[in-house]
Amino acid sequence: MATQATRGEGRVSPVFLALVAIMAVSFWAVWTDFSASPGFAVFLFILSGWIVSLCLHEFSHARTALHGGDISVGAKGYLTLNPLLYTHALLSIVLPVIFVIMGGIGLPGGAVFIERHRIRSRWKQSLVSAAGPLMDALFVLAVGLPFLLGALDGVPDNVRYALAFTIQLHVTAVILNFLPVPGLDGYGVIEPWLPHKVRRQVEPFAPFGLLAVFGFLWIPEVNHAFFDMIDAVLRTLGVTEWDTYYGQKLFRFWEGTPEIPPLDGLVIG
Repeated sequence: MATQATRGEGRVSPVFLALVAIMAVSFWAVWTDFSASPGFAVFLFILSGWIVSLCLHEFSHARTALHGGDISVGAKGYLTLNPLLYTHALLSIVLPVIFVIMGGIGLPGGAVFIERHRIRSRWKQSLVSAAGPLMDALFVLAVGLPFLLGALDGVPDNVRYALAFTIQLHVTAVILNFLPVPGLDGYGVIEPWLPHKVRRQVEPFAPFGLLAVFGFLWIPEVNHAFFDMIDAVLRTLGVTEWDTYYGQKLFRFWEGTPEIPPLDGLVIG
């Protein structure tokens, strides 16, 4: 069975390249303090970075499915990294921004339709589901490496804050995506191993899984446990509450530029 996409099916989309360009230019604007509004530059960098990571997330699902036997992903354009082919504007862009504004939560979004009947191995089906959040975890490690290595000396403070808030958003997305809840990737990992009867009974609830998760997050005890888990990951990476707090403040540029005390002389821990 062929598992290779044609040249056209695998060509990187200009839309994705444009997003990468926006991410790079806005990062440069944050680094050089070129923008008249540093918060707007941070906002553009974080938002474009979020959509770029979403593209990589869905590409990982599709590429893993291709190698698992679902050759249809190429014809659907999933290998081009074009977010317009596997995202819904409301679910993947508008709602994530709203949740970021409300509480700094990275909302999972986007979707690729995998023809799972083409993937015969249960292990491969599980890997297809795991591939997306695993890519998000790699994104977290890549962005968090300077914090982990203590290699941020000389880096502008606003860059540090923008990277920190980016990491927080992606850590929340990884944790949410790996929950074994219908409709999320974590459930997709275990679904192939469940009895057929159980899968049929659970299937109607899949569209409401994420809503149920956020409903539970309104419960104070659950909310505290969730953010304690996020904080534990961030502290392991060397990202402090100071970093993420001012990253979010800058992101919310419409509230005005925050007065941020300089890091010089402060002990961050």
